[in-house]
Amino acid sequence: MDENRDDGRLTHFGFREVPVGEKRRLVGRVFSSVAERYDLMNDLMSLGIHRLWKRYFVATSGVRPGDRVLDLAGGTGDIAALLHPRVGARGSVVLGDINASMLRVGRDRLIDRGLVRGLDYVQLDAEALPFPDRGFDLVTIGFGLRNVTDKPRALAEMRRVLRPGGRALVLEFSRVEPAWLRPLYDLHGFQVLPRLGRLIAGDEESYRYLAESIRRHPPQEELKAMMEQAGFERCSFRNLSAGIVAIHSGYAL
Repeated sequence: MDENRDDGRLTHFGFREVPVGEKRRLVGRVFSSVAERYDLMNDLMSLGIHRLWKRYFVATSGVRPGDRVLDLAGGTGDIAALLHPRVGARGSVVLGDINASMLRVGRDRLIDRGLVRGLDYVQLDAEALPFPDRGFDLVTIGFGLRNVTDKPRALAEMRRVLRPGGRALVLEFSRVEPAWLRPLYDLHGFQVLPRLGRLIAGDEESYRYLAESIRRHPPQEELKAMMEQAGFERCSFRNLSAGIVAIHSGYAL
């Protein structure tokens, strides 16, 4: 899709309505700004719990030795690093991200850890994946789907590149289930998070957008329905930490 031709269409960037092409540019600017301190900020925002979520995400992924895995919105490479030893010497992991700064940070960190064999890096748009049909056993996307402009199109692309029997997994912030917890969660997201961004990363606005993007992301049942509409079978989700995040799963049958 040509980001310079919006055909008058609008989408949301946090709580703002913006042209489709402008959202792509704005999201790109956010992640270019936060790339170097992205992991540090995640640790501060979640008190380190995001690392446990990601470990559980990969541990329950069903990935096997020899599998070919595509990790979308792979960013700084922490999920790819967890997947890599599980696919073994016969498997491979492709780390894809639309943002060159995030991709560079992820590649450099994985190389610094000595992870080279079986890892490839591709700058890509999740809405138009540069891969043939039925090429992957597993497609993952962690904390990235909410930043995609056309989520149904991205889900359909994930379905297209999966082999029959392959699985898609989405790890994403979701709707907190206990109603009494939501005001506290909003206080953290809309007040604490932007201030942390200003103090640690020197960027309050980017972290305000990240909090707003969580609120605008489809809740659990809605995202499950979107996956079904994209052609996935046996769709399900599992809440973690009272629904602060959820893991959605679907199969290409």
